[in-house]
Amino acid sequence: MTDMAAVRPLLPVELEKAVSRSRSGKIRIAAKNKSRLAVNLLIAVLLILTAAAFLTFDYQNIDFAEAVLETLHNIKTVFLEPELSRDTVGGVLYQLLVTFCLGTLSTILGAVLAFFCSLLCARNLAGPVSVNVVKSIIAVVRAVPTVLWVLIFAVSAGLGSVAAVVGLTFHSFAYLTKAYAESIEEIDPGVIEALKANGANYWQIVCQAVVPAAITSMVAWTFMRFEINFANAVAMGAAAGAGGIGFNLFMAGSFYFDLHEMGMLTYIVVIAVVILEAISTKIKAKVK
Repeated sequence: MTDMAAVRPLLPVELEKAVSRSRSGKIRIAAKNKSRLAVNLLIAVLLILTAAAFLTFDYQNIDFAEAVLETLHNIKTVFLEPELSRDTVGGVLYQLLVTFCLGTLSTILGAVLAFFCSLLCARNLAGPVSVNVVKSIIAVVRAVPTVLWVLIFAVSAGLGSVAAVVGLTFHSFAYLTKAYAESIEEIDPGVIEALKANGANYWQIVCQAVVPAAITSMVAWTFMRFEINFANAVAMGAAAGAGGIGFNLFMAGSFYFDLHEMGMLTYIVVIAVVILEAISTKIKAKVK
């Protein structure tokens, strides 16, 4: 058993206040600080608000038992009884290709713009003024959800694929700029200093030090963003009328209420995502 008198001289003043002895003689250390108190208070407030919300909902005499049974029946229909009722396999694959093209185009445009912009906000390549200004701008752009950007551009371009591509590109650009800049900042500063000492200009440093050192990380971030854009393109097909398989899902689920077709379309999207993930993994492995 460790003696309290022997332990106390070795403890900091803050920790010594938290050390106490239980009835069994064992030493207990309770870290009591403002951060833990704030977290506990936040959790308590959230629990109270959640309970109050459930108590004040207008349930409109819903039979919960019947609602649960209906939900389970719908889940069974969607995932265990998939079937194409109105669309053909060729038509669904064409719409899937449209969604794939929306995600690919927005990712490529966003990645190209993000690469050049990241050079202006990487602390080891740009000045502090440029870094602060560019990072502030992309932080604001990144804070706005993708669907809101699509709807903003839909005001001028109209609902459709143009607004979807521009909106997805805008958010991808801000997302990848931050990711690329962080990848560039992780480069060994000695490499850049060595090139500067040998008289290399800015673009020689970028091409001979930045790109070779950060290309693996950049490719990984780009493919991650592509997967996000593919999922967003599915959603934009319904929200912004961009077409693609997302619009088919919207029509099957909201207009026709055909759960069988909705289940088949969901499986097709899942299979496509798995295939894209396998392809991206192989490409990233070759780039290393």
